[in-house]
Amino acid sequence: MATKIRLQRGGRKGYAVYSIVIADVRAPRDGKFNEKIGTYNPNTNPATVDLNFDRALYWLEVGAQPTDTVRNLLKAEGVFMMKHLRGGVKKGAFDEAACQQKFDAWKKEKEAAKEAAEKKVADAKKAKVATNLEAEKKANEAMAKKVAEKKAAAQAEEAAKNAEAEAAQVEEAPAQETEAPAEA
Repeated sequence: MATKIRLQRGGRKGYAVYSIVIADVRAPRDGKFNEKIGTYNPNTNPATVDLNFDRALYWLEVGAQPTDTVRNLLKAEGVFMMKHLRGGVKKGAFDEAACQQKFDAWKKEKEAAKEAAEKKVADAKKAKVATNLEAEKKANEAMAKKVAEKKAAAQAEEAAKNAEAEAAQVEEAPAQETEAPAEA
């Protein structure tokens, strides 16, 4: 019986979450399977893979063929690297301790690269926020300047109206004083 390591779709419409399963080649995608060895959620950033490493390695060693997507997931998790190293142990190229040491070194290098990529994304995000904040400050300053100019113009206009009103009152007041005694 030929077996495949494949994805089995789950989740809801527009939000697919996959199970990584061992299934017969003839079984439908979401049909009967032998064993579930993990999950894959492509909706998170970065995609989340929860994998039973030992079982995945076992199934690869007994001849299960992964689909293209699952092959990429297993490579990223290091299952294929460990299979390759175990092949070297079986051939006598090195012992089990050296195999584990090489795998740990590979895993550390992989994690360091991942952290560097995450840091780069975080730094880019911080820089974008800083430039947006700077642009917003400039826009706010320009708006505040326009508001201050409008207020100054309104105050100057109000002052001019008040000055005209006072001048008119001053002119009317002496005229009223001169008219009042003439009538009496």
